Order: sequence, then structure tokens, then C-alpha cells
Amino acid sequence: MRNITLANGDTVPALGLGTWFLGDNPASRQDEIAALRCGIEGGARLIDTAEMYGSGRSEKLVGEAITPFSRESLYLITKVLPSNASRHRMEAALDASLARLGTDYVDMYLYHWRGGTPLAETVAELERLRGSGKIRSWGVSNFDVEDMQDLAAVPGGTNCQANEVLYHLGSRGIEVELRGLMERRGAALIAYCPLAQAGTLRNGLVTNPAVTEVARELGTSPFQVLLAWVLAQGKVIAIPRTGKRTHMRENLEAARIELSAEQLARLDSAFPAPRRRVPLDVE
Repeated sequence: MRNITLANGDTVPALGLGTWFLGDNPASRQDEIAALRCGIEGGARLIDTAEMYGSGRSEKLVGEAITPFSRESLYLITKVLPSNASRHRMEAALDASLARLGTDYVDMYLYHWRGGTPLAETVAELERLRGSGKIRSWGVSNFDVEDMQDLAAVPGGTNCQANEVLYHLGSRGIEVELRGLMERRGAALIAYCPLAQAGTLRNGLVTNPAVTEVARELGTSPFQVLLAWVLAQGKVIAIPRTGKRTHMRENLEAARIELSAEQLARLDSAFPAPRRRVPLDVE
């Protein structure tokens, strides 16, 4: 498994585990737990969740799934809602997340999206919690260019370790300006929905001739090609979500695929990045 080194020196796998919608259906709970454990055993030891996902059900599922593993071997990420991102509410929200996860710290705590609390107040509380040891680092999610610029301007804002945004072959708007800004600021890219799991952005992706031809050449599925493309984009952490072991094994196999320069060029030609900046995609 290829690793990514964050600005603070933490080393994490390039392939992690998304958990959006996991834990919502009791009938599939054991299958989802088995899938997560399969991913961890395969080296995808970074797990991304949020207090918003199923109103805590995802965190509870993750907490149960990780019980066979040593805490130190895992890299846990969860997120705080904007409504809880103030100095009066954040620690209580974090404590509830920690209780559901069954741990006394998370490796990274993300501000899920920007809300009405002054950014300086949110960052000050994130920094205080980092000093307490309840979080080892912090980052943001769904922050666009102006948000990242505002973040860098507040005290402690440069300690942001990552920005989690939607990114896949059919959604490349961040390449115009945002990704370069993140790289200059030392904020890693965490790509959610790298397989375009939701919404209309998947339309035409898995059936596109360039994607299907590359899949045929490699003896893989179009979805594995999409994941391999994201993982080939340099310093990026992809967090596909699946609750099925068969799909998890396919994701792990995709992390070992090496696309040739010619294959990457074909995919790039079929789905080029926009020439000018576009609004940040959100699924």
C-alpha cells in the first residue's frame, strides 16, 4: 500500500475507508463491519467518518469494526458539524464522537464545512483540543479557495493538515486553483466519492469508451480504473465507501494498479479538467 506523508510527519495510506451511509441499515451491519475489517487487514488503515453520518450510527459501526485492531495501528478521522464548531459546543461534540468510536483520541478532526461561527473561534478551539490530546491534528472539508485563504489568515490556521473535497475523474474543478493552493499551504487532499458514488456526476463515467477500454486492457472493472486514476494523481488520499467485502477487495486491488502514461493521457482527454475555475462540487 502506497503511503502519503502529511505536513506534520504523519504517514497514512493513500487508500482509506469512507463510511458515509454505513451503519444505517441493521440488516447489513455485520456485512459492513466485515468489509471494514477486510479493508484494514488489506492495509487501508485510515478510516473516515463523521458525527453527521447517520447521526452517529457510522461512528458506532466504526467503533465496533476496529475492536480487533490495536488503536495505534489505525488512523481515525471524524468531523464536527458547523453547528458544533464553536468554543461552547465543540468539545462536547468531540467527546460524543470519541464515546461512539470507543477511543480517547482521533488522529484528525475535520471541520465538516464552513458555517456561521467565526473561523478564528473554530480554529482556536481545534488548537486547544489538539493541545489536550483528544485530537492529534485537524483539517477541514469542503473548503474552497477563499475559505482556505481565510483559514490561513487566522491564528493557528496554517496548522490545517488536510482539506477533504469531492474529487474524481468526472469532477476535476479543484485542479484549476484550489489544489495548487492546498499544496502550497501543506494541506493534503482527501478525495471523497472517488468513484462518484452519489449524484449525477457518475453519469457517463463507467460507460465511457476510454474508461472501459483501459479496464479491458488491465483486466479490471471500470470502477477500479476510476479509483486507480485518483490514486495516480500524486499526494492524494482516496476514501471510497463500501459495505461489501467483494467491493473492498476490488478497491484494494485497484490500489496496486499502475496506469501507463498513455492510459492516463486517454482518460485525461476523455474527461479534461476545466480551463477556468468552477464552483466546488459537493455530493
